[in-house]
Amino acid sequence: MGENTRGAPGFVERLLDSSLESVDSAEELAVGAAERAGFDDDDLMKIGMAVRESMVNAVVHGNRYNVNKKVHFAVDERPDRITVRIADEGEGFDYKSVPDPLAPENILRTSGRGIFLINSFMDEFQIRRLDPAGTEVTLVKYIGSK
Repeated sequence: MGENTRGAPGFVERLLDSSLESVDSAEELAVGAAERAGFDDDDLMKIGMAVRESMVNAVVHGNRYNVNKKVHFAVDERPDRITVRIADEGEGFDYKSVPDPLAPENILRTSGRGIFLINSFMDEFQIRRLDPAGTEVTLVKYIGSK
């Protein structure tokens, strides 16, 4: 990964193992790029949490820790925004079937809030199924947004 001056565009792409160590690596890469781009501490925390949740979903739910499957990670740093793409090689899932974590029957559940948090922390959040398999999420955060 090359050094960038503040606000200068940069792009990093990695093929990561389906492990929790990769979650840490992806978060560090994304937060580092966001820091160089000039995001404030509050946004750095939001970006870090969103990337962490997305990576955990890819490793645990998508690839199911399968050592033969990888997570495709990319971060694109621009003067006005950061875009993160995370794709697993799993079976995929129906985004619309994810239970609402705010529904009374789900409030006490210990899981199921990741997508809700990602959507809350980022300015744009997209999920798409990949062909022949896998799921890709795209996270976008604009500098100065709330």
